[in-house]
Formats: sequence, C-alpha cells, structure tokens
Amino acid sequence: MFQHPLDPASVTRQVEAALAEDVGAGDLNAALIEPAQRLRARVITREAGVFCGRPWVDEVFDRLDPRVTLTWAVADGDAIVAEQTLLTLEGPARAILTGERCALNFMQTLSATATVTRQWSAPLKDTGLTLLDTRKTLPGLRTAQKYAVLCGGGANHRMGLFDAFLIKENHIAAAGSIAEAIAAARRTGPGKPVEIEVETLTELDEALAAGADIVMLDEFDEPSLKAALARPRGATKIEVSGNVDPARLQGLAALGVDYVSLGALTKHVRALDLSLRAERA
Repeated sequence: MFQHPLDPASVTRQVEAALAEDVGAGDLNAALIEPAQRLRARVITREAGVFCGRPWVDEVFDRLDPRVTLTWAVADGDAIVAEQTLLTLEGPARAILTGERCALNFMQTLSATATVTRQWSAPLKDTGLTLLDTRKTLPGLRTAQKYAVLCGGGANHRMGLFDAFLIKENHIAAAGSIAEAIAAARRTGPGKPVEIEVETLTELDEALAAGADIVMLDEFDEPSLKAALARPRGATKIEVSGNVDPARLQGLAALGVDYVSLGALTKHVRALDLSLRAERA
C-alpha cells in the first residue's frame, strides 16, 4: 500500500499553525521572565508507549529561538517506559516556556497514534496481513498522523482524495454500476490505484470482473468473508473494514486477507501522558 514518510514542508506548516494558534500576538507570560534567564528542562513520559514527534519539537524551538539546545534520548518509533526522560532542553527561559505546550501537544498526540498502531500491528508480524490507517485523521495533522502510523509499524492508505480512487456506494450509484465506475476511474486517472467498496458477494464478483486493484469488504460476516476469499481474484487485493477487533486479526490473516483498515489508529487516540519539568540553569 502507500507509504507516506516524513514531509518536512508539512512539519513546517503544522508548527507554524500551532504557534500562531497558541502564541498569537505574543506570549504574555514571557514578560514575567527576565530576557537573560536560562532554564534547563526535561520532558518525561508518565506511561509506556511508542514515541513519535521529534521533528515537530525541533521545529518549534528552532522557530522560537535557535539558542535552545535539545538533547534527545529517543528517536521516533522507539518503545518508551514510564518515567523515562525523552528530551533535555537548555537555553533561554522565555523560548522554552513559550514552546512547551506546542511541543508537548505534538509529542503526546503523535506518540498516541504510534502507540495504538504498535498494539494492533505487533500480532501481525510474520503474517501476510497489513494494517492500514484511513483518512479519519485530526484536521491539519493528516501527514503527521500517517507518519506516526509508520513509526508504530503500520502502513498507510491513500493520503487524500487526490492520490487513489476509493469508490463507494454513492459513487457507484452516480456512475451507474460497479463496472462503469471502475472504467471511469481508469479513464480519468490512469495509473492511479482503483479500490472499490462492496457490501455483497454479487458486488464482489462484479468488482473482480471489472479488474479492481483492491476490493474492500465492508461489514462482511464470517461465512460471507470465507466465500469471498475463496473466489479466484488474480492480482486483486482484499481489504477488510468494519467489525475488526484485535482478537479477530489472526483469523483474518489465516484466511488470506491482504489489508485491514482501521480509523481507530488516528481518530480514537488518547494522548500519551507527558510532562516538562524545568529549573533555572
């Protein structure tokens, strides 16, 4: 499936937006601190997980004051344990305290996505089943969360509406049929992957006959799923979505499912518990 590695331009845009949102016309609290005052600070995790977010934190402090020195104890994708120091900062107090919340927000959110992905993907090691994310991401953070999914051991689905077709029920109705929708996709987007979502075995047969690259089986029960996977499908890949829990993954892998897509990787995230502790340098 797709792989969307780190996009430095997106990191810059996301940090710019986060600082504009938080700092606005200026940090009022910064006026409480002498300009020459320096701090030494540590970022600590209060719980175990998988770390992600380092490029965003680097960008935050580089924009606020390049004199802030960051010494990292972890890299993106590293497993972390409770009470571990992730990062040490030293430099002008104003910049460290102004950037604290933005930096922690990026780390706690992206680490949450990486952590959940690792929990789901770990049992799939050495199977043929690939765990995919979806477009159900936090607004403005899609590239960041998809990168976090990679750090957690998952893989990426399409980035947006522009890089692949995912033909659903309403698209089929508007086009006239599954065959017509797939044919239109081949004409209008040559070379773009064509995936189609089906709800019945009859629709599956139509999609296979029309040469879809990927067929997504939506809410198929177990007998229908087994029947679907027994069909000759050539190079067409099978994706499962809906009603998937961790206990079901091994069974899906054993049946020969190629992909499982989960919106929960990016939309059902609970921020990792991180904190910053500072002292005068």
